[in-house]
Amino acid sequence: MKKIILKPTRLAAFLVVVVMGVFLYWEFVPTTVDTIVVNARIYTMDDGNSVVEAMAIRGDRIIGIGSTSRMRRKYSASSVIDAGGKTILPGLIDAHAHFISLGIARLTVDLVGAQSESDAGSRVKLRVAKSSPGQWIRGRGWDQNDWPVKTFPSHENLDRVAPANPVILSRIDGHAIWVNRKAMEIAGITRTTLDPEGGKIVRDAGGNPTGVFVDNAKGLIGRFVAEPSVGELEEAISKAQEECLSVGLTGVHDMGVSNEEVEIYKRLIDAGKLKIRLYGAIGGMGETWEQFKKMGPLLGYGNNHLTVRALKLYVDGALGSRGAALVEEYSDDPGNRGLTVTSESELQKSVDEAIGTGFQVCTHAIGDRGNNIALNVYENGLKKHPVNDPRLRIEHVQVLMLSDIPRFAQLGIIPSMQPTHCTSDMYWAEARLGSQRLPGAYAWRSLLNTGAKILGGSDFPVEHPNPLFGIYAAVTRRDKNGKPMGAKDMNLFQLSDRASHDSSHYVNGWYASQSMTRLEAVRAFTSWAAWGAFEESIKGSLEEGKLADFIILSDDIFVVPESQIHTIEVEQTFLGGSKVFQRRANASNL
Repeated sequence: MKKIILKPTRLAAFLVVVVMGVFLYWEFVPTTVDTIVVNARIYTMDDGNSVVEAMAIRGDRIIGIGSTSRMRRKYSASSVIDAGGKTILPGLIDAHAHFISLGIARLTVDLVGAQSESDAGSRVKLRVAKSSPGQWIRGRGWDQNDWPVKTFPSHENLDRVAPANPVILSRIDGHAIWVNRKAMEIAGITRTTLDPEGGKIVRDAGGNPTGVFVDNAKGLIGRFVAEPSVGELEEAISKAQEECLSVGLTGVHDMGVSNEEVEIYKRLIDAGKLKIRLYGAIGGMGETWEQFKKMGPLLGYGNNHLTVRALKLYVDGALGSRGAALVEEYSDDPGNRGLTVTSESELQKSVDEAIGTGFQVCTHAIGDRGNNIALNVYENGLKKHPVNDPRLRIEHVQVLMLSDIPRFAQLGIIPSMQPTHCTSDMYWAEARLGSQRLPGAYAWRSLLNTGAKILGGSDFPVEHPNPLFGIYAAVTRRDKNGKPMGAKDMNLFQLSDRASHDSSHYVNGWYASQSMTRLEAVRAFTSWAAWGAFEESIKGSLEEGKLADFIILSDDIFVVPESQIHTIEVEQTFLGGSKVFQRRANASNL
């Protein structure tokens, strides 16, 4: 047989023909996929901020993205979703929340929005009427800052509506509880009970407990309250998932998980009942941490539905209950600088241990003193354990000394912040801090300008889980009524000296110079949030090879007037290419 030898020019021509053939085959012979999404405005949130019309999905992954004509030409699918020009975003991610607590809050007395102490008591009374004597009445969401009289409540109101039932009601931030006399009797609380370290029993002028317990003092009562049963926890998870999917959340960073909760999550994932993707941070030092420290992080369990690779720690309390640790005393509570709930030496030991065993650390710090402690501990830990890309996080970052702002980017520390905390707290923040400290409060723009990436969250159930509310707050620094918009709205705020106050801070939002752009705000809840959990390779943007987690919106979040961002509805939510929520059954072509 004669051997065929191609000359270089013929070989080059042959190779060109082969390449052209492969190209034409790839472009014009359709590849079978499961789903094609067409006629959309897809904000991919990739590095180039690409906006495309269509994408192809096989299994739970995106395998093609581009124009409608190209996707229709390249791919053949049994399911074609015609989005009718609607806006599509990557599934939104809440980077700081309490997943099961949201569900439990929906199973207990809801005190969010209670207008007074008596209003809260009336809601408790309704639950007492459906309960047997001696049964614990639980609730969450009260906030004395929303009441005409802004002092902490008393057990007396609860005693009247629940004389035979112990009552425990968590403040909206989770850093204080309000209980009745029955609960204090069960716990053995008297006038002589001492404040625990890192906690405070609120007392009247005679030194008697009023029924409010702050931060570590909560445990004096909490240890006598029966834990929710497994059945209650599963019901709470179901309710939390339903609510999260309805507002476009496909991922949640769950702050404070336990062994029991992780096992329940795994069981529900195995049964196909838990669709949402959870990133768990272990709730402090203890049994759960000891177990994970030995076996290492849990990564991508159940086809990327559960990861546990972080440790949640605490420095201080909350600003609303005056437990956040401040450098100087509270402006409205002379002599009080807040609480440090963990000593600096204990915090350093925990951080060193976590870094050394390959875990991310997420530390709660709200006050400027609390954040300074966290930054110092992290800096020391990184010097001792110079690991590659640790992505240490500080959660909340609500009040900073100006000198600490550049340290986040310099040290590679991630600020994980909740924009709606700003618009909830702004009415009384100056009363707590005074005007001199406000430039370092909720300082998103100052942090972004240093090169830091902000992770967006809600801290639900402290705030509403809807991430579009967070994006709206980040962009506008206004409440849902559009306030403040000028000096005329200054009367809404608790100001130390209204006459001398600079009204420019209330034009176009509260300290509007600290606002985020729309792109930054959306990234905080998508690509940056995914990066903050080491998951940027699989989620946070809509690109080839990534999970097909996406949402379809009623309006274009980048086009509508900023005042309307919070009115946008999530019409549909998809996880891994499968529809898990639909707002309207008659949505066209879907």
